[in-house]
Amino acid sequence: MNHPQTFRDLHRGDRPLLLPNAWDFASGAALAEAGFPAVGTTSLGVAAAAGKADATGDARDETLALARNLARLPVPVTVDIEGGFSTRVADVAELATELASYGIAGVNLEDGRSDGTLAPLDHQTTVIAAVKRAAPQVFLNARTDTFWLAGDEPDMDETLRRVRAFAEAGADGVFVPGIAADEDVRAVVDAVDLPLNVLFMPGRTDVERLAGLGVGRVSTGSLLFRKALQAAVASALDVSGAASEAPAFSYGDVQALVAR
Repeated sequence: MNHPQTFRDLHRGDRPLLLPNAWDFASGAALAEAGFPAVGTTSLGVAAAAGKADATGDARDETLALARNLARLPVPVTVDIEGGFSTRVADVAELATELASYGIAGVNLEDGRSDGTLAPLDHQTTVIAAVKRAAPQVFLNARTDTFWLAGDEPDMDETLRRVRAFAEAGADGVFVPGIAADEDVRAVVDAVDLPLNVLFMPGRTDVERLAGLGVGRVSTGSLLFRKALQAAVASALDVSGAASEAPAFSYGDVQALVAR
């Protein structure tokens, strides 16, 4: 199977590509076995499973080890590489080349930094261009955290400026986690001729509605990993006979667990 081309084509179907995100080989294999046409990874899950915090750049080795294993799956795999695990352009390009050598079909590259700021736009576009030169067959999903980091007041103008710049730099898709309102989604879809990736958020994003807006991909992010943690605690409590209800884990809850 030509994974890179197949993965690219999956973003141009009649419906968005629903991309579940795995955190280890077993979860990835189970998702592929369940019939999903592609599998991604979740940086929170990969980092937390190793006792590390997400978005700090510390889980490079774990990410590469998982990618090598997931490349065995019979479906295309895309890997969340956070911000590239380095601020050096050459390092990120080399990482993309290594992932491509395993047979990885895509990468997710974000502009958010661990201190809550965004990478300078000129730096991010330079990284995107370098990755595409180094590994042109890899589908580069360029993520901007303009919504993710902004709370209740995301900057739509900056969002559009960044996705347009990412497209010009050679990105294959754009990702705006946290975007949900119809008018915002439509604005990004209209701004670039690239598939838009939207993060599934229970109660806020609906796959059918997003399909009607022209979204190319809907990913689950850390949701499955966090649900798995909840299910594990619930099962253990059930075995113990405890009456306590298993907690639901937010992104922040998992980060706090690791910090403890």
